[in-house]
Amino acid sequence: MSKEKILIVEDEDAILMLLEDDLSMEGYAVATARDGERGLSMARDGMYDLVILDVMLPKKDGFEVCRDLRGSGVDVPILMLTAKSQEIDKVLGLELGADDYMTKPFSPRELLARVRAILRRGKAVPRQIEHYEFGDVEVDFKKFETTRDGRVVDLTTREYALLRFLIEHRDRALSRFDILEQVWGGEADVFPRTVDTHVANLRKKLEDDPSDPRHILGVRSVGYRFAG
Repeated sequence: MSKEKILIVEDEDAILMLLEDDLSMEGYAVATARDGERGLSMARDGMYDLVILDVMLPKKDGFEVCRDLRGSGVDVPILMLTAKSQEIDKVLGLELGADDYMTKPFSPRELLARVRAILRRGKAVPRQIEHYEFGDVEVDFKKFETTRDGRVVDLTTREYALLRFLIEHRDRALSRFDILEQVWGGEADVFPRTVDTHVANLRKKLEDDPSDPRHILGVRSVGYRFAG
């Protein structure tokens, strides 16, 4: 079984080392960043199960990082840390999309308990992405609206469902059978090649070069993977 991966974005060396050591000892795979820009880039590009995000960071503060992650459709759980104790900061963090909030100084045991609780919730209730941007494409799954380079793109209901499933499992190779089961609900009269047809249609509508896609990628002998 693969380890759950946690990204710590913290610029205070003592706290960063403490968190890294404690979480590693608990069996988590830990990555770190010391400023907001690097943390944002890693959180966007990596497949993390949780981001522990300090508010007071160089280059880009934690509120900005949280806002930008949610704005680009990254739904990884976020636990925010701050030295501030004002209620308004907690409210702002949660309104921007953070899942939990802890004020420094904190008990390592309490933090580990919060981490476990957040990860359990993430497994129990998978999130559904409502908004996502990649390349020059912007998709609003809640409103069923898509634009590419500012121009409206018409997608069918099934294409929205397929795109959403690919994005929510981005960077993972998904078999045609997995896609059929989740997007078509195992309908008896639907075959694996149906997936290929719908993928081809999505590429025509959303990729710059459908014959050489950058986002909706084929995985030989398996199925498809979304990158973006």
